[in-house]
Parts: sequence; structure tokens; C-alpha cells
Amino acid sequence: MGILRIMMPPKFQLLAVLAFGVAMLFIENQIQKLEESRAKLEHTIARHEVAKVEQHRSEDVGRELSPLPEGDDMVIIYNRVPKTASTSFTNIAYDLCGKNHFHVLHINTTKNNPVMSLQDQVRFVRNVTSWREMKPGFYHGHVAYLDFSKYGVKGKPMYINVVRDPIERLVSYYYFLRFGDDYRPGLRRRKQGDKKTFDECVSSGGSDCAPEKLWLQIPFFCGHHSECWNVGSRWALEQAKYNLVNEYLLVGVTEELEDFIMILEAAVPRFFKGATELYRTGKKSHLRKTTEKKPPTKETIAKLQQSDIWKIENEFYEFALEQFQFVRAHAVREKDGELYILAQSFFYEKIYPKVN
Repeated sequence: MGILRIMMPPKFQLLAVLAFGVAMLFIENQIQKLEESRAKLEHTIARHEVAKVEQHRSEDVGRELSPLPEGDDMVIIYNRVPKTASTSFTNIAYDLCGKNHFHVLHINTTKNNPVMSLQDQVRFVRNVTSWREMKPGFYHGHVAYLDFSKYGVKGKPMYINVVRDPIERLVSYYYFLRFGDDYRPGLRRRKQGDKKTFDECVSSGGSDCAPEKLWLQIPFFCGHHSECWNVGSRWALEQAKYNLVNEYLLVGVTEELEDFIMILEAAVPRFFKGATELYRTGKKSHLRKTTEKKPPTKETIAKLQQSDIWKIENEFYEFALEQFQFVRAHAVREKDGELYILAQSFFYEKIYPKVN
């Protein structure tokens, strides 16, 4: 290439560079079109599947259906918060679903909007509770918490989730929008081409790194109430805490993801048997890594921590972390640097009346 550059006149060198640039833009455009076509195809298939569910429900009306076995009637909803290692965890479910005989379904909302319309809330709740062919089922998507008891259906799904240090989550999301990750490196991201670092963004008061962008984990746990999305709402914080404790089977933290998986495997082996070993040895465990991510400086972190929004979001994160560590302390023990799940520590006695 160096020899060709020497031999080639400057005019032709310029034309070659321009041609190369046009070719790269064309390739990027074709990749983007392929991604859009794939998304449209997935959406069409999903609509077709839901239509089949509605047809089956119509056919089942008035017909007595035998109840599903207890383990096969389970539904888990993972309303994943963006940039909390959710793809790494979801890939484990996809790898295990064939072996453990359950279904995995992605909840794909238009423009990744975490808030559903009321009519979509009703449709979703009805689908999840009545779609027998998809039970046991593991649903995952960027959707705010939904209280199934409001919709007059029998049975509630088990919710699980993972949270992350609020500033670390925002930094990861900031660079993800600009540089993507190693999961789909060819996909053009919304902010691609913007080379400004997170530190520079905070220093200049940019909108993509404003404290308001920290407000995400609380509303995801708070749910579909309008006040949940009122940035800085103390009511939303308390509601999120209440839901975490009362409506979620387990909420882990990104920084201790392996422990979260280990406890889930012990608590719900119907879905997660083999998950810990897969996470430790599988090729997909850390599949999605944001590229070009630069850790923020102490000055940047200190500036964000002055915000009341950070203080509220961090209070929720610390609350979730404390709850997870409490659960872990009663579920595992450490020996020789390794964590082990505790064996069953209760039994039944003095059972009356006596059975011959």
C-alpha cells in the first residue's frame, strides 16, 4: 500500500480515499438496513404468534382444560434495566431453555418505551397468564414493573431483576450510544461519531450526561404510575422499595452477578439448573461489553453526586444492595475462597394425626 501511495499521483490518491469512504458508508448503510429488516421480521413473527394465542383462547372458551403441573405453570418476568449486564444474564436463559424445557420470550416494545399503554398492559397480562403453550416461560424486556393483581387474572408471575451503581450504569450507557459493543459491532448507534468523553460531557453540561439521565432504575421498579416517572420523586423511591421487597423474588447487583445466578439456581432449579456452571465456563457469560468506555474522573463523579437525583437513585441502589446481601448471607457460605449454597435447614416433625 505504501509503494502504491508513492507511485500514485496525488489526484488519484484523493479519488481512492473518497472511493474508500463512499464504500464504507455504503456498507454501513446496508448493515443498518439488514438490522431493520431483521427487526421488522421478528415483529411480524411475534404478531403472528400472538394472533395464534388469541385464536387458541377463543377455541378454548367453554372447554375444560386440565391444569398444568405445578412446575410447568411458572412464569418469570425479568424487566431488565438497560446496561446492568442484562444481556449476559439473558443469554444464560437462552442457553438453558432447551435443556431445562422452558420458553424464553423477548418483550420488544416500540422504540424501547418502558411504559405500555393501558390496552397493551391488559393484552400483555392476558397473554402471559393464558398462553399455555409458552409455559413455563421466561419473559425479558426493558419494561417497567406491572402489578398483575390489578387486572383480574388468576396467578401472578415471579419478578426478578438486577441493578447497578447509578453512575457506572449511566457511563456505560453513554459510551454504548456512541461506540456500541462487541455483541453487534457493525450496528450503527444513535450517537455514533460523537467523540466527546463522559468527563467532557459533564464538564460542558451536556444533556446526555445530565443528572436527569440517572433516573431510570427507580421508575423501572416503581411501575406504570405517572409519579414513577416524575424525576426526583420521593414517592416513586418509596414505591420502588416496596415493590422490590414485596413483588420481586430476587434482585441482584451487576457487581455480584455470579452470586445472583447461584442463588437463583438454588431457589428456582426448574429454570436455572446448571446456570452457575454455565456462567463460569460458558462463552457467552460476558458477551456484551461496551467498547471505548473510559472511567470518569473523581471530579466528574463528585459533580454528579451533588445532584439530588443521584442521591435518591443511589439510595435505592444501596437499599437493593443491602437486601441482596441479606438474602445472600442466609443462602450461601464461603469456604476456601469458594461460595457454596446452604443445604435445606428446616424439617417437619410432630405430624398428627399419625398415619399407619
